[in-house]
Amino acid sequence: MTSTPYTVADVMTTKVIAVTPSTGFKDIAAAMERWKVTALPVIEGEGHVVGVVSEADLLPKEEFHEHRPGLIEQMRRLGDTAKAGSTRAENMMTAPAVTIRPDATLPQAARLMADRQIKRLPVVDADGTLKGIVSRADLLKVFLRTDEELASEIRRTIIDRLFPLSHEAVKVTVAQGIATLTGQVRDGNLIPLAERLTRSVEGMVDVRCQLKHRTDAASS
Repeated sequence: MTSTPYTVADVMTTKVIAVTPSTGFKDIAAAMERWKVTALPVIEGEGHVVGVVSEADLLPKEEFHEHRPGLIEQMRRLGDTAKAGSTRAENMMTAPAVTIRPDATLPQAARLMADRQIKRLPVVDADGTLKGIVSRADLLKVFLRTDEELASEIRRTIIDRLFPLSHEAVKVTVAQGIATLTGQVRDGNLIPLAERLTRSVEGMVDVRCQLKHRTDAASS
């Protein structure tokens, strides 16, 4: 009944700055600064993603710049101390990379980012080839949909179809991403479903369902 959910492909950035396993530390840092990103996919061959190098992977070199870690600290932080002594992406990157497919839904991407505590995901096809990158900010793009666009979708894909006999008595308004449904419908049992479907529309901030059952009319 609702429209097709937005996918990662709808919001991802297709122009991606990437590095190779042999890219040096200074070139990685320079690329991050130039393109204002905090992480870069590491690719080899025809664009196959083998890892991701982030600011967090570069920081150990600065952290241990003025002092060598003691034996206990080295044992406790083997990964960081190894990165501190590395000069190439292949020795600093996080591998295997946490990636996502273009057809994944936005909630799936958001859950993966939250579970792995990362800010962006390389988007790859079935062969692992880089197709784009999606960030937390990209996932929020759906909330930039206009109120008019949201109201039109709710009317067209939910109200008109769910209440074919009484849809004209329903008023749909959206302000700042908050939808309000008012009016009377013939089938009161469908009101909770109307609210749930409206809440699932991409870009919806909140829903205020004030629909009422027309007790004086026969059920549809």
